[in-house]
Amino acid sequence: MIKSFLAVALSAALLAGCTEKGKESPTEAIASAAYSHSGQPRLTLITMINNRTGAGAHTSLLVESTQSVLFDPAGSFLHEDVPERGDVLYGMSPQWVRWYKSAHARSSFHVVSQEIDVTPAQAARALQLVQSNGSVPSAMCSSSTSSLLRQVPGFQAIKRGFSPTKLMDQMGQIPGVRTTRLYEDDEGNVLDGVRALPQ
Repeated sequence: MIKSFLAVALSAALLAGCTEKGKESPTEAIASAAYSHSGQPRLTLITMINNRTGAGAHTSLLVESTQSVLFDPAGSFLHEDVPERGDVLYGMSPQWVRWYKSAHARSSFHVVSQEIDVTPAQAARALQLVQSNGSVPSAMCSSSTSSLLRQVPGFQAIKRGFSPTKLMDQMGQIPGVRTTRLYEDDEGNVLDGVRALPQ
């Protein structure tokens, strides 16, 4: 049963963008692209949902701490202006976050964002965890994200698992979470969405 689940998860991952990429940007590029976040510290769980089946296809985590980064485990979002190391995308300004979501939202998938305000200490811990985690194997996006969230104070009740929708449901039970959904009618895949972004 586990093998069949992993096969289904992998096929969904390939469609939605949960595949290994291994981009490792130089330190200078990461430092120069860093986006300093000066507002309320926040964590945002981002889940891609299949519009036909309702199944979860990919999970990522936006961390807005002293800087804004996006943990995109085994994700397929690649852009020359977005440095990456260990599956962490750097320089994630509000505009880049919108473009990231737009690249994933299309006729076959929509994007669920679950945002929650946290303390500076919680955000700093999440930032440290995603930066030290390293690259994630294919189809392990929810497992790695849930494992990291469990280590942030206040999120210890999150259970580790392979299902993006189950992680999304758990996040939805936390008081203070604000949920939004993005629907678009683009065709193609994530890379097509990236190619369509303004240059």
